[in-house]
Amino acid sequence: MPAHPTLDEAAAPAEAVTPLIRGIAVLRQLTEAGGTLSLSALERATGLARSTVDRITATLARMGYVRLDGRDAVLTPRLMELGNACLAALRLPSLLDARADALADALDESVSLAVRDGDGIRFIHQATRRRAMSLSFRIGDLLPAERTAPGPLFATEWTSEDWQRWRTRRAADPENHGFPAVPPRENPPPAEEFARRVTQARQDGWALDDQLIEPGLVAVSVPVRDPRTGRIACAASVVSHTSRHTAAGLRDTLLPRLREAVAAMEEDLRTAPPPAPAPAPSGLATWTGASKQELGREFVESLARGLTVLTAFGEGRAELTMTQVAKATGLARATARRALITYEHLGMVTPSRAGAFRLTPQVLSLGYPPLSRTSLPQIAAPHLAALADRIHESTSLAVLTAAGDEIQYTARVATSRVMSVNITVGTRLPAYATSMGRVLLADLPPAERHLGTGPLRPLTPRTITDPQALARALEEVGAQGYALVDEELEEGLRSIAVPVRDRTGRAVAALNTAMHSSRHTLQECVEHIVPALRTTAAHIESDLHVSARFTHVPVT
Repeated sequence: MPAHPTLDEAAAPAEAVTPLIRGIAVLRQLTEAGGTLSLSALERATGLARSTVDRITATLARMGYVRLDGRDAVLTPRLMELGNACLAALRLPSLLDARADALADALDESVSLAVRDGDGIRFIHQATRRRAMSLSFRIGDLLPAERTAPGPLFATEWTSEDWQRWRTRRAADPENHGFPAVPPRENPPPAEEFARRVTQARQDGWALDDQLIEPGLVAVSVPVRDPRTGRIACAASVVSHTSRHTAAGLRDTLLPRLREAVAAMEEDLRTAPPPAPAPAPSGLATWTGASKQELGREFVESLARGLTVLTAFGEGRAELTMTQVAKATGLARATARRALITYEHLGMVTPSRAGAFRLTPQVLSLGYPPLSRTSLPQIAAPHLAALADRIHESTSLAVLTAAGDEIQYTARVATSRVMSVNITVGTRLPAYATSMGRVLLADLPPAERHLGTGPLRPLTPRTITDPQALARALEEVGAQGYALVDEELEEGLRSIAVPVRDRTGRAVAALNTAMHSSRHTLQECVEHIVPALRTTAAHIESDLHVSARFTHVPVT
């Protein structure tokens, strides 16, 4: 038992799954810490015994949700599949994100979509402008309703019980320390001020945030209503800074455009066809049982099985009964029932109709905010390190530059050798003479391949400079799925690369290793290095596809 039981555990129903409550507590602490925390810090933050923390993190690592890096536990992109299940079931991001992105482009301001989460609001989509002074909110971040523009809109639909819960929370935490996404608030205004804003929002049909979150930040929000019920499905907001707009100026100049976009969003909701159920996960119960058999007491099977329950939900599976959850996951009905009771206690599921449950936005508190800002180089880094350890050669990730005639290194793990390839992140090399460049060029239609101006320069006597010969080489690379460049960039340098593809199948980056030509024969490169590269690329792609389902993943 933990030295200091958490409130959730102490107040849990008798049938709740205690290891699942503890596992959720660990994930929440890692989330609030930005995704990384030492095991000893997790012990202190959760009040759990160190042996319990070790078993929980070992189980999460087995599931691919956490990576153990020395004494630290680090959240991994695969954890986002839990939040993805919530967003897919909600459907709002997939139906409305294109409208939000287009509005952000048209206004050159940040646009967000948020849903109600208890007496707070939680972001489900962000279209952020890149500026020196930009917004730092992330998908999954939770903000107190009283300090936002969407908050008064959602509060127009609060019941008397909702208001009482808000007053209780506000009295217990007036400075908002329980909301790590916002700075603590000094000298909070009286409760009547928020009630006044709610009344005004009910009259106007929109609401303002005039520097309530922090000085300089202003926003205007409009509700997006569900055409079937007339209730607020989400709130769309335009967010700016007082250096660009005052709150009144934001209302006067941008509110009409926001209302037009919201009208289009509501039409999209009205005309959207019913979702086709996506395939449910399969074999999860068998996998957890096999993991328990292999790892013994270090694998907390009840935690693993409890987490798999969340993945039963998704597009076309927004509401599920206990029997449906059990069928989707392969778990016993009693196991699914206890997990759902636990999640209802934790506020992560709620009854939706007789015998059915749906996920709440609180599921996004499990790692989504820090992971939603992960870039491709960050995703690739641990996989590059594992590959370097496996093949005992340096490994790299690169992308094509905007001009398309060069590659730029975005991630690299170097091995310690007397003779090594001296390249750093940011280095640019001509695409036509590099293995990574050829992998990326081969993925493009011939008309879109840019090799620079003028004739190709021979970098060594073996460099392909004839355009037709290079075109044939690129066709061969495309057919075989890898590129092997032998002493064309530099004499004695041999490199092999494979593509890294996004969810659409487009090669967005290339993965390679380079070495002196004496270390591996060409045959050894093809028979041993290429399969290792392909396996690593598949691991990177798996993480990328999970991360990019509802977020934009920068490739640099």
